[in-house]
Formats: sequence, C-alpha cells, structure tokens
Amino acid sequence: MKKIIAIVLMLALTAALAACGANGGKEKKLADDKIVVGASNVPHAEILEAAKPLMKKKGIDLEIKTFQDYVLPNKALANNEIDANYFQHVPYLKSQMKENKNYKFENAGGIHLEPIGVYSKKYKSLKELPDGATIIMSNSVADHGRMLTLLEHEGLIKLKASKGYNSKIKDIAKNPKHLKFKADIEAGLLPKAYQKGEGDAVLINTNYAIDAGLNPQKDSIAIESADSPFVNIIAVRKGDKNAKTVKTLVEVLHSKEIKDFINQKYKGAVVPVNK
Repeated sequence: MKKIIAIVLMLALTAALAACGANGGKEKKLADDKIVVGASNVPHAEILEAAKPLMKKKGIDLEIKTFQDYVLPNKALANNEIDANYFQHVPYLKSQMKENKNYKFENAGGIHLEPIGVYSKKYKSLKELPDGATIIMSNSVADHGRMLTLLEHEGLIKLKASKGYNSKIKDIAKNPKHLKFKADIEAGLLPKAYQKGEGDAVLINTNYAIDAGLNPQKDSIAIESADSPFVNIIAVRKGDKNAKTVKTLVEVLHSKEIKDFINQKYKGAVVPVNK
C-alpha cells in the first residue's frame, strides 16, 4: 500500500512539474476574448488606448497595464501577470533573455520605431560640442550600440567596423573630440538630466522624451534615421504568438486606423511599421 501511495505521489509531482512552464510558473492559456498588455506610458499605452475600440469590435477586451521602466514588463510577462508587453525592440528582448534564462519569449510583430534623439541645453548642433564634451546615455547596454552608431553617423566618433549595432563604449576606435561618456543613468531619468543641463548632450529614447513634453523632431539637435532596425514589438511568452487575441492585436496595430493615429499624433517622432 505504501508503494502504491508513493507511486501516486510521484506521478502527481511529475504532473505538477510538467504543468510548470519555463517562465517560472504554471503555463497560462490565453483567453479568446481578453488580452492584458503591459506597456510604457508613451507612446505604447496611448497607441493601445487607440486600439481598444477596434479590438472591442472584434470581440476582445484589451486591458492595459503601464510600467515606468524597462525591467518590470518582462518580469510581469514571465510571471503570467500579463499576456503580452509592448515597450521594447528585439535587441533588448534578446539581451534580457540572455541574462534571464527563465525568460522564454518571442516576437509577435513589429509595430513602430522610436528614433533616439540627441538633446542639449548648451548647444544647437553636434558640431558645436567642444573638445572633451560629456555625452550622457542610459545605463541600458542594449541601446549603447544604437546610440553610438547615431554619433558615428553624425561624424563625432568612429566605431570598430565589426561591431556595428553591438558596439559598446570600449569599441570606439576614433574619438577626435575626446568625448567623455557617462552611461549610468536610468533611461526614464534622462529627460531630467537634460532639463537640469547635465552634461553637454543627452541621448534620450523617444518614449521618455515625449512623456517629458519634448518633441523629438523639434527639440533634438540630432535624431536617428527612420531606417533603424530597432522596431518596437509585441512580445509574448513562447507558444503564444499564434493565439487568437495576440494575432488580432497585431493585426489591429498594423491597421490603417492605428497608423493614421500614430502619424497624426506624433508627427514623425514615432514611425509606424508593418512587420
């Protein structure tokens, strides 16, 4: 009898372990009539708000949970607290999955691009930057290559040819103006650093710039080109990409209505894509 009980307990334990997903909790089957999406306030949550009525017409309730940083949305997704998130690009997603082995996510579709801008309270162009100027960047290493590539494109530095968008500050091959780089500030605090006049130039992600009342097209002294590969995506847990609610969400976000909303509201500071 004891052996039978032991076998039953072992089978129950095995079943329980099998039910646990790689995300550190029980696998969650997505509902067909509701989806919960985590997003940054601007522009992600605003775009999702515009998509709400379109989703409703398709019989799906869209619930939005906003986050103030780049770390918690992926934690919430891994812990089944949300069904998808909308705040990051693929390079950041890959870096997060590399650092957190329990993150088993996939890209459900690219929605828009947010060109990174360079802002300065002291100078009207990058050409005016003095020798030894301090450049402030976020502490998000996944964005460093992108920011450095922008500075290279503007002729301020030269990067090691083999690194490209994977470049880090140490990969700067030529720095004729002897620029100094400060990269220890949370991305969400960059607008405050700019407003306080810290450093000589500050590179700010567009979502935080807009959230702080800045217009990237008008207020920046340089901005990333629209052909950047850093498209913001809908990220989901592995296996959920083809779920009805996820596919419908991506279709709605790719619709003409949402593209028109993005173009009219952000006037080029946010660029809709369809991939």
